[in-house]
Amino acid sequence: MTAIPDQRGSRWPLLALAIGAFGIGTTEFSPMGLLPVIADGVDVSIPTAGLLVSAYAIGVMAGAPVMTLLFARFGKRTALMCLMAIFTLGNIMSALSPDYWTLLASRVVTSLNHGAFFGLGAVVAASVVPRERQASAVATMFMGLTIANVGGVPLATWIGQQIGWREAFAGTAVLGLVTIAALWLALPKGAPGQRPDVAREARVLVQPQVLVALLTTVLGSSAMFTLYTYVAPLLDVLTGASATFLTLALVLVGLGFTFGNWLGGRVADWSLDGATAIFLAALAAIMLAMPVLLGSQSVAAVTLLAWGAAAFAIVPPVQMRVMQAAADAPGLASSINIGAFNLGNAIGAAVGGAVISLGLGYAAVPIAGGLLAASALGLVWIGRRKSAALACPV
Repeated sequence: MTAIPDQRGSRWPLLALAIGAFGIGTTEFSPMGLLPVIADGVDVSIPTAGLLVSAYAIGVMAGAPVMTLLFARFGKRTALMCLMAIFTLGNIMSALSPDYWTLLASRVVTSLNHGAFFGLGAVVAASVVPRERQASAVATMFMGLTIANVGGVPLATWIGQQIGWREAFAGTAVLGLVTIAALWLALPKGAPGQRPDVAREARVLVQPQVLVALLTTVLGSSAMFTLYTYVAPLLDVLTGASATFLTLALVLVGLGFTFGNWLGGRVADWSLDGATAIFLAALAAIMLAMPVLLGSQSVAAVTLLAWGAAAFAIVPPVQMRVMQAAADAPGLASSINIGAFNLGNAIGAAVGGAVISLGLGYAAVPIAGGLLAASALGLVWIGRRKSAALACPV
């Protein structure tokens, strides 16, 4: 797909990709707020219903490389439309699921598009703008995901609670159809892809600089989800949060995600390593200070807004770092990096749960996340050392 240097020419492709990201974000996060309703609807316990979230994450990790390679021979527009067709089918299956196991399988089907859509979408977003605006373009696509946390997820949760969870999934399926139409209208047809050289692309992915970049993504995402998974009980214990304050806090986190995504893209246009280091340092500092800052609700509100901004500001730069490190296989690397985010989600949830299970208290949860962010910051330093060594061999 050829670059479109004119800003007006890139606006519609980026909007179409953002609409797709909005739909994916809505279907990924809305079941978390609907677990009691879904559990009652398919007659299982809430912990069993929680496996729907885990199944989605596993599907993202497995589907990212498989779907990327499967659709590599198609043009980018066709591939992205096919991926959103899978998204639509999965949500329709979820809406029609008669029992828990069918719903579980439906969530896996829905998740298969996730990594490949964001991976290929990031490549497309970067291709329609000049090089100096590529990180901002990727951030524009991810903006749909962050806005979903502010608008799409609360709306789907309300529909699920007031009308029914099946209707919430059906409404999300409509977003898939809207995205397919937007992609068809906004993206140029482009040339067909080529059959991927799996062995060559795999060799690219095991290069040290690529592995370091991917591991940075895993640790950064782990830091975020160590806290985010347990934010409700944490605020209840440390802040004495009411249901109203908890709702406000989640909205503030979503707004922080949105602002951080925009800011991360802008700073990453200046320096990928610099942006990654700055925001990981900010994330580590905020999380390590949280046990003190969350004692007051007013301070907690500001802290959560800042935390959300720092947590999502790392997304555009780490995505671009992987794409640049794996320049000979950017589509596959970009998709696998989305899987790395989801691996981080699972690790972060496990770390936070372990801290609580060990009796260390909820105050130790953000500290554990801060240490993970600091570890990711150390990997950025290691990555820069490796890049410098490759550029200036002795």
